[in-house]
Amino acid sequence: MGLLELFEKDVQELEAEGILFTSLNKLVAWGRSNSVWPATFGLACCAIEMMASTNPRNDMARLGSEVFRASPRQADVMIVAGRLSKKMAPIMRRVYDQMPDPKWVISMGACASSGGMFNNYAIVQNVDSVVPVDIYVPGCPPRPEALIYAVMQLQKKIRGEAFDARGEQLAPVEGWRR
Repeated sequence: MGLLELFEKDVQELEAEGILFTSLNKLVAWGRSNSVWPATFGLACCAIEMMASTNPRNDMARLGSEVFRASPRQADVMIVAGRLSKKMAPIMRRVYDQMPDPKWVISMGACASSGGMFNNYAIVQNVDSVVPVDIYVPGCPPRPEALIYAVMQLQKKIRGEAFDARGEQLAPVEGWRR
């Protein structure tokens, strides 16, 4: 098929032949959304459910998130699973700062999201006061299916964001419905 023939056909005919049209931003966002690698940051009982989300029954690998990274420099999403003590908060912030941009945070469980039943001086009452949170997962502890749903929601959010070559966020991608 020559270039002139390509311009004479309309978009529907080309799509029927298997030719896809997209922008570079949408392609990069699609790639990022399908390879979200979490940093291991399990703090309490929610971490057991986070680990259970990778077993064969739940299979978080089908979402591209099976590779839990111990190094923050290789991760792009932090799953804060469990209660965060005030002594641990600066360490969590340091791990978050070491993650490359763009990065996202999932707050997993009632303790991470609101302090849960631990309303005392030693527990941070909201992880959002330490790092910016993108997705909240309710429950005490939430089931692995809830975490998988949160990862799917994060993928939708990532596909709806456009980034430039340095990883800085641009305006939302046109045509994206929230």
